[in-house]
Amino acid sequence: MQDRESRFIFFGTVSAAAAVAALCLFLRPSAVAQSPKENLHWWKGNLHTHSLWSDGDDFPDMIADWYKSHGYNFLALSDHNTLQVGQRWVSILPRENPVVDEWELNHTHASDLAMEKYLKHFGSNWVDQRTVTNQLQARLKTLAEFRSKFEEPDKFLMIQSEEVTDHFEKLPIHINVTNPRDAIQPKGGTSVLNVMQNDMDAINEQRQRTGQTMIPHLNHPNFGWAVTAEDLMQLKGDRFFEVYNGHPATYTLGDKTHASTDRLWDIILTWRLSKLGLEPMYGLANDDSHYYHKFTSKDSNPGRGWIMIHAAQLNADSLIKAMEAGDFYATSGVRLNSVERNLKSIKIEVAAEPGVTYKTQFIGTRQGYDDKHKPLKDAKGNALRVTEKYSKDIGAILAEVAGASASYDLKGDEIYVRAKIISSKPKENPSYTNEVETAWIQPVVTGRK
Repeated sequence: MQDRESRFIFFGTVSAAAAVAALCLFLRPSAVAQSPKENLHWWKGNLHTHSLWSDGDDFPDMIADWYKSHGYNFLALSDHNTLQVGQRWVSILPRENPVVDEWELNHTHASDLAMEKYLKHFGSNWVDQRTVTNQLQARLKTLAEFRSKFEEPDKFLMIQSEEVTDHFEKLPIHINVTNPRDAIQPKGGTSVLNVMQNDMDAINEQRQRTGQTMIPHLNHPNFGWAVTAEDLMQLKGDRFFEVYNGHPATYTLGDKTHASTDRLWDIILTWRLSKLGLEPMYGLANDDSHYYHKFTSKDSNPGRGWIMIHAAQLNADSLIKAMEAGDFYATSGVRLNSVERNLKSIKIEVAAEPGVTYKTQFIGTRQGYDDKHKPLKDAKGNALRVTEKYSKDIGAILAEVAGASASYDLKGDEIYVRAKIISSKPKENPSYTNEVETAWIQPVVTGRK
């Protein structure tokens, strides 16, 4: 990775008065500066995970053990509207109990299978149990209790997290906050954008007020088809969203009516940079894992998507600052040896696997693009609440390179250029049909309003 002096880092301006104060720390250049003399490492991690503290089906310490034993360097347990603090007991019930549905089992109960594995792995001296009115219960360990059992310097880190879980009418709106100091409750609002903005402002206000290094990211925009490109392009104070989410109900590929998350990304980047004067948005890959005992394409399992961060140290502050600088890539399996991004070129070297082929698409929008767009309509001619139809000039494939090494020399008329590496290797335990391992490189911004 190139020295920081020669790497391009873009910071946009935010016009909304309510967001300016909250974003002053978030956007200032000094917040992401690192010495070029530091020895940088690639750190593998997942920022979107659920446990029995909300709607996951396993104990938090068991989940931490899974990620550490599978080669991850950091993990954030992002349970819905809660941190892993305080007293929480769950009842242990048979999974096949006909009076307990899946939702109830994962919100107020644990299965006997989960309990059996928990006791076998950690022993009765670690697992707190009690019986209340003839019902066996187990206590959920807090993050403060179990993190020391797994954390090791330069090997594994637990990061506090929360999924701020909100909605507008029936549309789900979820925003992760990584490394908050305090829990943040959903604020609601009068539209999808207003809900997102209210929650985003609350997150950024906590960072500005406390000095805690913490970042938000918009989760799975296609979950419930809740968030359109037109919503997300206007959101202030957010630099990140999930271009890949491993939950099978989040529709990464979109459908005939709804845009894929890749397509959303290009529309959002183009409008934010060329018309709205907002900062670029970076793409994340995360598991959104809930189920740890049954692994099928219909279940939201761990191990599907993660990020690789190029940072000096394995701590929350160093990781977040590197992310804000765009020094990371998202992946569903493709590993990279190196990435170089600057105003002149993008260079990528894949850690190639035998028998696997690779192609790299350099994707971007050039200045002078066709900015016409139109809504999609139903049979009666009514506009649908979906991302509109945009010109093929937006998010065009500027070049495609076969092989493990790929580079692109910027011509100077691009608004931004990002890269997507697609392999021929089928994804193990895929979340959708014919999924292959892929990686996403963050955009280099060369032109803006």
